[in-house]
Amino acid sequence: MRMLLRSFATVAATASASAFASVAAGNTAASSFDWQSIEYVYAFGDSYTFVQGTHGLANFSFIGDLFDLSFTPGELLTDEIVYKNTSSDGANWIEYLTGCFAGDPAFCPRKLWDFAFAGADIDGNILPLHHNFTIPLVDQVKQWVTYAKDVVPHPVKNTLTAWWIGINDTGDTISNATITDWTAFWNAEMTSYFNAVQSAYDNGLQGAHLFINVPPGERAPAHTDSDDQDTIKAHIELYNSVLADYVAAFAKEHPDTNVLTFDAHSWFNEVLDNAAVYGFTNTTGYCTCSDPSYFWYNTGHPTERVHRLLAAAIGSSLKNASARG
Repeated sequence: MRMLLRSFATVAATASASAFASVAAGNTAASSFDWQSIEYVYAFGDSYTFVQGTHGLANFSFIGDLFDLSFTPGELLTDEIVYKNTSSDGANWIEYLTGCFAGDPAFCPRKLWDFAFAGADIDGNILPLHHNFTIPLVDQVKQWVTYAKDVVPHPVKNTLTAWWIGINDTGDTISNATITDWTAFWNAEMTSYFNAVQSAYDNGLQGAHLFINVPPGERAPAHTDSDDQDTIKAHIELYNSVLADYVAAFAKEHPDTNVLTFDAHSWFNEVLDNAAVYGFTNTTGYCTCSDPSYFWYNTGHPTERVHRLLAAAIGSSLKNASARG
């Protein structure tokens, strides 16, 4: 019975994917997107997206840290993904999406070059770093531009760049009483974010771009019974609204680039609201174990099973985007 339930959960997650994905407003190149032709995937973000590398900082990165952003071509090309070392008890969504779970990315079904850093915010000049070695998103892009862009391929028609950031930003501002205009604050964050996106584009990542918004952090165990639940919910909703505006503007300014979005916020709510359908029996507690009935691995990160279902939904949405062409 459990096997049947798991199978149905995967089908349900995949079947509903189109409800959470879209082509950004103003984009006219979507018809040329072909998920099957994507050979290279670049990723920038935080702990939900990071993978451990043999040349990375343990439990934080694929390669380097803020104290040592640099690496040689040889170091990058010999860096290997460590199997099941992510923020969940196992593989994460970007590994499931690419089929790149371990070893040399160059030998994966889709080559995954992951510059996400666990604990990252958008910009260390706007919000304090989680650790003095944390690489925020803007510096992840600088790291790629300076040390990686001329080493690993990124052909326009065969490359997807994935962006998933903001989970820490919305959480780190919960107790900040110095900010009075939250719309202005998130606009400042987005300006920094999309300056980094533009830099990535200007330096060769001109293929498809996938933007993922912030999931409902107020439903994570860290916040379900706390006084800040309404605050973080409001922060996330406003952040996601401002993000959508900037994604649309980026798409309009780059009409020859496929700009895609995935609504992780709605997807998480869908699964949490219909937990039994997706095979989960516990969505409020957490278990740092491999129990497939839990949605949360710890107070803020979902389990490997959630990542697998999420990857199926995103993969289905990318196939749907291809079919629209």
